Amino acid sequence: MPVRPRSSRAAALLLAAAVAVTTAAGTASALAHGPRPPAGAAALDGVWRMDGYGTVAVVEDGGRKLRTYETTAVSCLPGALTAARTDPSGPFRQEGEAALTVTPQGRDTARLAFGDNVGHRTLHRVPALPPGCANAPAPAPDADPRKVFDTFWQTYAENYPFFAARHVDWNAVRDRYRPRITASTGKPELFRILSDMIRPLYDGHTGLVDPDDPAGFFGGHRQDTVIPDATARARIDEAVAGGVGKAGAGVRRSWAGGQITYAELPGRTGFLRITSFLHYGQGNDYEADEAALRTALDEVFTTARTTGPDALRGLVLDLRLNGGGSDRLALDVAERLTARPYTAYLKHARNDARDPRRFTPAEPVRVTPHDGPVYTGPLTVLTGRLTMSAGETLTQALLQRGPKPTLVGENTQGLFSDRLMRTLPNGWQFWLPNEEFLSAKDGRTTYDGTGIAPDVRVPVFAEEDLRAGKDPALTKALDLLRAAKR
Repeated sequence: MPVRPRSSRAAALLLAAAVAVTTAAGTASALAHGPRPPAGAAALDGVWRMDGYGTVAVVEDGGRKLRTYETTAVSCLPGALTAARTDPSGPFRQEGEAALTVTPQGRDTARLAFGDNVGHRTLHRVPALPPGCANAPAPAPDADPRKVFDTFWQTYAENYPFFAARHVDWNAVRDRYRPRITASTGKPELFRILSDMIRPLYDGHTGLVDPDDPAGFFGGHRQDTVIPDATARARIDEAVAGGVGKAGAGVRRSWAGGQITYAELPGRTGFLRITSFLHYGQGNDYEADEAALRTALDEVFTTARTTGPDALRGLVLDLRLNGGGSDRLALDVAERLTARPYTAYLKHARNDARDPRRFTPAEPVRVTPHDGPVYTGPLTVLTGRLTMSAGETLTQALLQRGPKPTLVGENTQGLFSDRLMRTLPNGWQFWLPNEEFLSAKDGRTTYDGTGIAPDVRVPVFAEEDLRAGKDPALTKALDLLRAAKR
């Protein structure tokens, strides 16, 4: 993922907003007239356009440095990705980010992949930087508000796939708000206007932040969703712990500062709760998160719990408060829950500035069983409107598992795309989705907006249940597992 900071896959509502980059859109129509690439270690040197994402990448210094530009029809800004490598055959790295690989696929095509993400992005060699990029100025606080507005509007116009589904006429939005912007429009008014433009999308992967203003933050969300503050989260945690306790928990363990917890319940039933897929380990990097999750999963899915007479006869996976993070880490969990490989979902990105119905080729994302103990028995998954982003892509991946899990609770939030992180000419950052995660079953269905519906609908964290210390969704999930054992 990282042509952006690490929280970009996570829902903006539950996780801190961060600075980032990513861009793209392009065609290889000019390739026939471009220069031939150099040979050897410098074979990647040159300018590359990414399919989808509005990004142009430049590789230089004998294939050792990579930098990006964020482009639209009206703008070009230096990107936040400035990665480097000492080994010309190894991955690129940027502090705080997962490793990034760029693999040639012939002379004029390459594949780019982020270590903490799933799928690939295709790069096409082009002769030179687009007009306006060669001398693109760095963002400046005194940038013309009209330029800020135009960059913001155009980025959504070229990349956002869901205007029709969200019943928003983006051209009408421009007609309504653009006349209000002048060269002297102040920052507070400009921030309000940009926020008001995207508010009706009710999309939790849309947002805007002024890094220099503690109050300068806007994040979209579904209309029926109330984002819990610290007090509300503590009440939810208490209710879940109480429900597990009432169920007769024996062994209890936690990892990653409590973001991963496990309890052993009577009847050889396990309860695994995961509330995030990032910020697990020391150093705030993907490799630390990966190691922390691996340690937790190794200690949960032991040989004794997965085979033999004492193996688990049922497992509850609780994702009701999972705000997202790395899709790669989410798949690591799915890979502990199957003994056979299968396709989790297909992924593609919007790839036409004029037509929101055109996408990059859909790429299958596979689940490969873990090389070690795996649990293949009955599974119930607890979901709700606070199941977001990577929490939802894990839920979607598990739909293809055999045996199929039973989903209990409420619809997930409906946020699947990576967040496309962009910078405005005045230095503000904003984000939006530009991808679809398609059902592996039919290659067409998406769950964006509505979320994934449960098989058994039960209220999740209702106020009356929190007051009474009840967790009816957990109770129902355990009842279903007990019935499956008969």
